[in-house]
Amino acid sequence: MTEYFFSLYLSYAECLDYYHGKYTSIQVTEDGGKTIRFAAKHLRPFISSLGIRGRFRLTLGADNQFLKLEEVS
Repeated sequence: MTEYFFSLYLSYAECLDYYHGKYTSIQVTEDGGKTIRFAAKHLRPFISSLGIRGRFRLTLGADNQFLKLEEVS
């Protein structure tokens, strides 16, 4: 199991593009500088009227399969 921590700040308008499927994946840079890409559908629970703002932990299992995305602060 591997964990990555990153911050994400998207406006509400930007989130709508991900929510409606305009983009199928999102690419972030984790705290250690590594670039990670995952399915944008995993962001849906975190969209608010302000968009997405916060720190997140992405947990991957064997062969880098997605396990969970959690807001940590």
